[in-house]
Amino acid sequence: MLDKHRTSSTATLPETHGRMPCRPAEARRTVERVMTERCRARHLPCAHEAVEDALLVTSELTTNALLHGGGITGFDVDVDGGGVRVSVSDNSDDLPVTDPAGDEPGHAQPGGRGWPIVCRLARDIRVAELPRGGKCITAVVPLR
Repeated sequence: MLDKHRTSSTATLPETHGRMPCRPAEARRTVERVMTERCRARHLPCAHEAVEDALLVTSELTTNALLHGGGITGFDVDVDGGGVRVSVSDNSDDLPVTDPAGDEPGHAQPGGRGWPIVCRLARDIRVAELPRGGKCITAVVPLR
């Protein structure tokens, strides 16, 4: 699905020297911190599996932005009763795709598995064009 709307920012990665950090580990730490704080403050169920799923989705989205999207240009995370919403923006207008596992039988190619993981773990995924170019992918991972 391609939208022309950008999600609102609620918790963002801190800027380093005027630019967006480009490390998936920083994004994962931010998601874990926000989930812990918001679930506790709002008395939301925040199962260990939900945290693990959100961290894996965060890793895949940020890694894909680095490998295929020309870098991370934005990052947002929010938690509400419906789940944890992770948004990652990059410079590319290209939509995510799943690469074939291999060209020849028995010769698997690396990569191509991140997007299916995101699609399996998130219950709502949106891809939005950004006015300045590029895209923002938002995935909602259930808290249960």
